[in-house]
Amino acid sequence: MKHAAILLGLLFWSASAQSQSQSLDYPVGIAPDLPYVDVSHGQQQIRVQRIQDETHVITGSYARTSRHCPPFCINPIQVAPDVKTVGELELLQFVSRGAGPEKQLLIDARTQAWYERGTIPGSIHIPFTAFLESEDTQAFQGLMAQLGVIPRVAQTSWWSGLLDRLSGLMSRTASANEGRWDFSDAKELMLWCNGPWCDQSPRAIRALLDIGYPAEKLYSYRGGMQMWQLFGLTVIIPENQ
Repeated sequence: MKHAAILLGLLFWSASAQSQSQSLDYPVGIAPDLPYVDVSHGQQQIRVQRIQDETHVITGSYARTSRHCPPFCINPIQVAPDVKTVGELELLQFVSRGAGPEKQLLIDARTQAWYERGTIPGSIHIPFTAFLESEDTQAFQGLMAQLGVIPRVAQTSWWSGLLDRLSGLMSRTASANEGRWDFSDAKELMLWCNGPWCDQSPRAIRALLDIGYPAEKLYSYRGGMQMWQLFGLTVIIPENQ
């Protein structure tokens, strides 16, 4: 019993000493006892941490407070019912939980020019315009496959096919698209863009909902790149830029 107490004490001391050491190395932490998070970005391991210079300020595009509205208007907290809005800690938890790209994707939904300026580690780039393509295009079907969505088995009768077409003409809700896509293995998606004034990722999310993508598998990081940079978190420049 005495030995067990000593062992527990040593473990507690070791954990406490490690925490204090990390606090000294990273005086600007992400959260209490969370100085950094290591995430996978393609074939790389990237350490996400905050800028340690406490005098650092934002410069450039994300330092601006005002943009012409419309189109750059303040978006609501929630993109749509049942789509969860998340912050920085939830995003970091999402990318570090080890589910892998087979189960989940963090999507930078901005256009190419914005993406080339820097992205959040762990993200893949799919511009919001890709989600607005016609469902009949090869590009859109390839996108669905990337998200774990496949076409349902083709209709076996002329009558059932006619009913589906009539349903699609009357409404673009999930029920109207029920016969077109199989979301059984749809991945969890977290989408983001430039910030609360940017409508790129909200448009992508709404387009996914229109075809019946399960709302409970969609997340919106509303803060986007502006809030990410405001907190001094790691930004990486895409390769070959």
